[in-house]
Amino acid sequence: MSDRDVFEYALLRVVPRVERGECFNAGVVVYCRAKSFVAALTHLDEVKLKALDPSADVVGVRAALHAVEGVCRGGEHAGQAAQDDAGRRFRWLIAPRSTVVQPGPVHTGLTADPRGEAERLLALLVR
Repeated sequence: MSDRDVFEYALLRVVPRVERGECFNAGVVVYCRAKSFVAALTHLDEVKLKALDPSADVVGVRAALHAVEGVCRGGEHAGQAAQDDAGRRFRWLIAPRSTVVQPGPVHTGLTADPRGEAERLLALLVR
């Protein structure tokens, strides 16, 4: 029996000007069904944001990233998703959208520590 469980993750991309399609990674959402775990970790690189759009709303982009973190936490931070389980919140967050913060494709792997995996992916793919 393995001590690792399947997990899924998607990168959060910031697309300052949707019409141009330029983006950079600003976070990761990790979901592990076996552990009923969902979390988002984010890091906004303001230099990259301003390089792609000098007039970008830094406060607004940061608020959008924090909103994703809140949905993952559940409870009062999740708004309409407050009563949803971890899987439904993850699926809602990874649904395609045409906004400044967009989810990338979903990838899978195995992990014994979903929280640690989120931190590893943030360091590897975002920072």
